[in-house]
Amino acid sequence: MNYSIDKDPNRSLTIALYVLYIVAIFSAGLLAVIALIINYVKRSDVQGSIFESHFTWQIRTFWWYLFWNIIAFVPFFFLFFTGENPDAFAGVALGASAFCVAVIGLSWIWIVYRAIKGLIRVNDNQPMYQS
Repeated sequence: MNYSIDKDPNRSLTIALYVLYIVAIFSAGLLAVIALIINYVKRSDVQGSIFESHFTWQIRTFWWYLFWNIIAFVPFFFLFFTGENPDAFAGVALGASAFCVAVIGLSWIWIVYRAIKGLIRVNDNQPMYQS
């Protein structure tokens, strides 16, 4: 056990940020935005430590999570092309909704997976990957 890393305040911060990313799925992503801001503000404080790779991991997780959540809503754009046909509108709306729910559900699972993987690595005093 490496007691100098265990007592590092950046370790507690890194763990807290992982938790914020997990509970962000219940806050419509607001807590993820807060965690991202903290990641960017405190990034220079963790440079050269094992926590640097965790911050990079968390930042990348956020941007991919945002990307997939935007992609989830793209099919709704096609509703504008259904014209006056209510059957087409209903079909596109149903398909877009199913796609949206599936992609957002998968992105929730993915962000929780990445956060848990990070928590395990930080608990073991390991970087996410070698820089």
